[in-house]
Amino acid sequence: MSNKSKRFPPEFRDRAARMVLEEEKNHPSRWSAVMMIAPKLDIHPDTLSKWTRLHERANAPAVNELPDREKIRQLERENRELRQANEILRKASAYFAQAELDRIFKP
Repeated sequence: MSNKSKRFPPEFRDRAARMVLEEEKNHPSRWSAVMMIAPKLDIHPDTLSKWTRLHERANAPAVNELPDREKIRQLERENRELRQANEILRKASAYFAQAELDRIFKP
């Protein structure tokens, strides 16, 4: 058995990665999908897993290209405002609780 690694064309790698991503829906994990497909394609499972990760990164949309980017900004702004309101209410609650304790325990 030779120790020379096989070279696969990019089209083969992409198709193998897409097969894993499609088959992943029918398995409890990505690794189980890789383990099922790799022997059929005569590829080491680690190699196929790496190809799949590379395929996902290459085909992921850029953050600035997301159609809902404005919605995300709006929700982040709303989240920030709600956190500030919670902090104000927390401080007010502590102040009034202390005032009530002072009233009860003052002779």
